[in-house]
Amino acid sequence: MTDHDYMTRALELAERGRGSVEPNPLVGAVVVRDGVIVGEGWHERFGQAHAEVNALRLAGEAARGSTLYVTLEPCCHFGKTPPCTEAVIASGIRRVVLAMLDPFPLVAGQGAARLREAGIGVEVGVGEAAARRLNAPYLKRLRTDRPWVHAKWAMSIDGKIATRTGESKWITGEAARARAHELRGRVDAILIGKGTLLADNPLLTARPPGPRTAARVVLTATAEDMPETCRLLETVQEVPVLVFTTEAARARLRSWRERGAEVIGLPAGTGGALDVRSVLTELAKRNMTNVLVEGGAGTLGRFLDAGEIDEAHAFIAPKLFGGSAAPSPVGGLGVPDLIRALMLTNWGVEQVGDDVLIHGFVQSGA
Repeated sequence: MTDHDYMTRALELAERGRGSVEPNPLVGAVVVRDGVIVGEGWHERFGQAHAEVNALRLAGEAARGSTLYVTLEPCCHFGKTPPCTEAVIASGIRRVVLAMLDPFPLVAGQGAARLREAGIGVEVGVGEAAARRLNAPYLKRLRTDRPWVHAKWAMSIDGKIATRTGESKWITGEAARARAHELRGRVDAILIGKGTLLADNPLLTARPPGPRTAARVVLTATAEDMPETCRLLETVQEVPVLVFTTEAARARLRSWRERGAEVIGLPAGTGGALDVRSVLTELAKRNMTNVLVEGGAGTLGRFLDAGEIDEAHAFIAPKLFGGSAAPSPVGGLGVPDLIRALMLTNWGVEQVGDDVLIHGFVQSGA
């Protein structure tokens, strides 16, 4: 096996932490001695031991003189756990292969430098593209102070998210809905616009629960016609609810605040609308790394127009709705010409029950 093969295994291990370790990055590690894997591990949960420590613990004395493969540069500072660099040095590891350096300011090449100072050989860049894709949400938040945005919708084969009369339950089958609930269970927030709240009265929880409990987020620039009763308010003591509105409209949501929702007033943007990036910045301040935007079309369109869709999950049912008045999944202004269309990269197509899932990264954000 090659360095790339061992790093591929480390990346597979790292993926197991998705939904459990954020806002930390996903990290996997493999210890190899004489061509045999003698230890492996991953960062399993936020606040617990990092991947390198778990792999070295499993390897024990076999780690001495071995090679350690890690998907991200080991930390060299005290955080929730001691520095991983010191554990690597103490284990007797001879060589460390890293997929990429960690841009976190307290690491940023210093971990690799510490290992080299201790006489350990360090190589960087094996599997780097895959490692960056794995930790794209973590890297975006470090780079922009905004969380990664997943856009999800279910539509008919002719691109409709409801019939011309507004009926939308259920477009896709049980298997596709179960997959969507898995996604909900791995994110920090599930976001909708007021129109979806009024039309669907959604609960916006993962069923069954996943490793994370996502806050439910509603956007309403005017706060007009917000319901006094809905399933979000009925369950606000169990799962957090955040409402973003403009400063001028915040007073209209007094009853939501009294019921326990957090109401955040932001300066009005162009045309009195909420500024998408300001919303995302506020969510990042609340330690959120992944946000799932579930609609409706106007809300998804605003995120698209702001350049803030990073990953797309489109569930497509083999049904035809027709109707010029039937809504499509993404509204907003849209792109003016084909050359400016957002392209997906690293995309794939998968059959999920009777439906199809197209999933990929928006090229500019991957």
